[in-house]
Amino acid sequence: MLTVVILTKNEEVNLPDCLAAIPERYPIVIVDSGSTDKTIAIAESRFCRIYTNPWPGFAEQRNFAIKQCNINTPWILFVDADEIYPQTFYQWFESGMEDSGKFDVLMVPSILYLRGKRLNHAPGYPIYHPRLVRRDTVSFVRNHTGHGEAVINTCRIGYSAIPYEHYFYHGEIIEWMHKHVDKAAQEVKLQPTADAVMTRRGRLSVLLGRSWLRILARFLYHFVFRGGFLDGVAGLEFALMFTWYEATIYVQAKAGIQAR
Repeated sequence: MLTVVILTKNEEVNLPDCLAAIPERYPIVIVDSGSTDKTIAIAESRFCRIYTNPWPGFAEQRNFAIKQCNINTPWILFVDADEIYPQTFYQWFESGMEDSGKFDVLMVPSILYLRGKRLNHAPGYPIYHPRLVRRDTVSFVRNHTGHGEAVINTCRIGYSAIPYEHYFYHGEIIEWMHKHVDKAAQEVKLQPTADAVMTRRGRLSVLLGRSWLRILARFLYHFVFRGGFLDGVAGLEFALMFTWYEATIYVQAKAGIQAR
């Protein structure tokens, strides 16, 4: 009734724990975009079905999984390699999903971990993502950032009370910064896809535009208003990382304007 899909590229550090948390009774599909480490070998050891597709973006890669990977279960759960779903989530799914006839997409909240430490305040919860989808009725589109994914608002939306764990950062700061410079370049000009479901955060981001005030606001939001200081040093590190990211977007936007 459920297939788990994991998008990968060089995830040998994260993938073992991700796979270990998935009950063995569920088929797992790996969509890899060019791993050069042990990712494929790890997936093969768990007897995952493996497909390869050059990285086109989150939305397009999820659509590739839905349409091109011979999945025949009614439901697909998208799990990123650095995410772990608790057993209670699968138990809830197997209990019959009393509300399953009422939605096509389940928005699932995440709990973020930085260097293995749970962040209870700084990220600003709840943070929802479209993760459990009905295969026959759902496809993804790019969200307002250009690098994330959303679903069309004609989909019936449900919300989970059970969060997954997102181990998004282990201390690889240079790699993280390189990746987010590219993301910042896509986010310079916010372009919401017509009729895409937007979160409250997304709507606020579009409304604020690209003012330099966003840089200061980003730090204050995470560290002060959402109580990131209560997470200690990890909360400060998180706030500084995403303040840097906001500044990177602003600088690239300014460079683009001056180049015209």
